[in-house]
Amino acid sequence: MLKIYIDADACPVKDEVFRVAQRYEMDVTLVSNTWMNTPKSNRIRLEVVDGKFDAADDWIVDHAQTDDMVITADIPLASRCLENGARVLGPKGREFTKDNIGDTLATREIMSHLRNLGTMSGGPAPFQKKDRSRFLQSLDRIIQAILKKNNTL
Repeated sequence: MLKIYIDADACPVKDEVFRVAQRYEMDVTLVSNTWMNTPKSNRIRLEVVDGKFDAADDWIVDHAQTDDMVITADIPLASRCLENGARVLGPKGREFTKDNIGDTLATREIMSHLRNLGTMSGGPAPFQKKDRSRFLQSLDRIIQAILKKNNTL
């Protein structure tokens, strides 16, 4: 059965995932370095991992399987999950795929290099209402595609 894993520490769309998962009767696991409040539901679980660097990422990679969903803005984590066959969606509604992850990783490296040189400052644009809407549309589309593929829709 399809599961959703959330890279939860800085995820701005947790509540949206909870609502969609409830509608489809799906399990959600939030993976975090710290404890956080979660809705009371037997379908929502919080997995708190130790504080070492990339511990949450490693946990998600170890558990996400083919056709599971991973919600993350972390591009290297997205790449690792794609290798496992998971579907990966960023909080702004962009799906990471095997076709676009190489370009996305390269762009990330270039931007990081430019920031280190002082040529560029700042980070991604702030999260906006339209990003939330795009995320919900993409999440629903991907879930329906997975369910249809597995003949469970």
